[in-house]
Amino acid sequence: MTMTEAKLYLGVDLGGTFVKIGIIDDAGHICRKFKFPVDQDGYRTSILETAVLSAGEVLRSSDFLSFLSERKLAGIGVSATGQIDPHTGTVVGAAGHIPNYLGSHIAEDFHRAFGLNVAVANDADCSLLGECSYGAAKGDLNVVMMTLGTGVGGGILVDGKLMSGSRGAAGEIGHIIINDDGEECSCGNRGCLEHYASIKALVNKVRNAVSEGRISPAYLGGDADASSDDLSFINGKTIFSALSEKTDHNCSDHNVLFSIVDCWENYIADGLVSLVHIFNPDSIVIGGGVSEAGELLVSPIRNKVLKRAMPSFADGLIIKAAELGNDSGMIGAVENFKHRYSQQRA
Repeated sequence: MTMTEAKLYLGVDLGGTFVKIGIIDDAGHICRKFKFPVDQDGYRTSILETAVLSAGEVLRSSDFLSFLSERKLAGIGVSATGQIDPHTGTVVGAAGHIPNYLGSHIAEDFHRAFGLNVAVANDADCSLLGECSYGAAKGDLNVVMMTLGTGVGGGILVDGKLMSGSRGAAGEIGHIIINDDGEECSCGNRGCLEHYASIKALVNKVRNAVSEGRISPAYLGGDADASSDDLSFINGKTIFSALSEKTDHNCSDHNVLFSIVDCWENYIADGLVSLVHIFNPDSIVIGGGVSEAGELLVSPIRNKVLKRAMPSFADGLIIKAAELGNDSGMIGAVENFKHRYSQQRA
């Protein structure tokens, strides 16, 4: 197949803060990449409407038109936050902090705007497909992916097939209950994994420790005199940077931070061990922005999971950080599109 004959796809990764749009070829290579905010007017414009308008802006841009030349787009793959019915491309469950999103007809709106076939799946499922096609789990047939961010997401591959459930909502691993008497989760239940194992949960614990004087703001790269109202500089990246870069492991700041992160990793391991015993995967992939920390993040989680899992389940189990970073959603969305429409043609 020549360069002019090679198929191109539009990959869209729709989140609650940004929409990322890529022009992607058949080999999973991102030829062009764009990023737009979806909350610029306080969500008065729905994030779906903003995403469709942004995609139109990309397709009309001189950069895109000069690149496309004689070629045409073969279709659109969308990775979307929330619980997605992949059969209809509709949002059937969504976080309450995104107005006007629940019930959105993603596939229908993109098809109406651009006249192309559209396939939609949950963002964690798309990240999993990307990693299984070109990343950390390439070639594996049984994979559990856990994405760590504001919440805890997940995708599950069983015998080479994405597990979607009756309405496409399977894989909500963030709402496994790990503490029956635990704190209330945003979903209304108590003790959910997401409430304890998300990056948001970790950051809140560290910020509380700083506010209480147990960790100096300077240890985390902030102003030594930072007030408890000005701790926005603390995030997953600053936390793992501090653990990586500080050499005095005998100081109290390090000990407190290490203890908080260790406890947080225990929660992650609790959830993963349960999933290992249910799905018996070949590999586990840990994704989300914090996965950039690599072995600093993954090594202690791996040790905890392999120690707690039954020997027959732990034997040969591989636990790795995601390799495609923030591009996995776009790439996986296109893989989902290719799989869906190749099946229909068959």
